[in-house]
Amino acid sequence: MPTAFSTDNGIYEQACDQAIAMCDGNLRSTIKALIMANEYLEAELQELRATIACGCMPNTCDAISGDAA
Repeated sequence: MPTAFSTDNGIYEQACDQAIAMCDGNLRSTIKALIMANEYLEAELQELRATIACGCMPNTCDAISGDAA
């Protein structure tokens, strides 16, 4: 997986092409969708940080150990 400092722009070009295609070529819709996705991820990150700050851990034990139903 590329990092934020990756010098391989090909994967970003492909991701841009895919995002634009998913919005039927409408660049404004593509930007709006990306902003909305970013806001969602920011909210998830804020919630995770708050959970960790209060000393709680997200319930990921089942997924890690493979004991999920």
